[in-house]
Amino acid sequence: MKFIELEVKTAFVVHGFDENNKEIIEKVSDDVFIKKLISIDRIQSISEEYVLVTSAHTRVMYWEYNCSMDELTAKLNSAGLQIV
Repeated sequence: MKFIELEVKTAFVVHGFDENNKEIIEKVSDDVFIKKLISIDRIQSISEEYVLVTSAHTRVMYWEYNCSMDELTAKLNSAGLQIV
């Protein structure tokens, strides 16, 4: 299992869907970035602002990260993950 070290803070937690098939989104107000070792398998997608990761109980979380997307891409490449 591969891990990547990032400084992140939670922005949103998606708890599922309501009866109208709309996402149930909890906005989180974390003020401080926290250094985490994140399993690469948890990462679903990466944008210039967020890393989308899976969580317990079929939830997903949007984490803000504290580097540029180019720096994050370089970290993933150095971990042996192919970015095409």
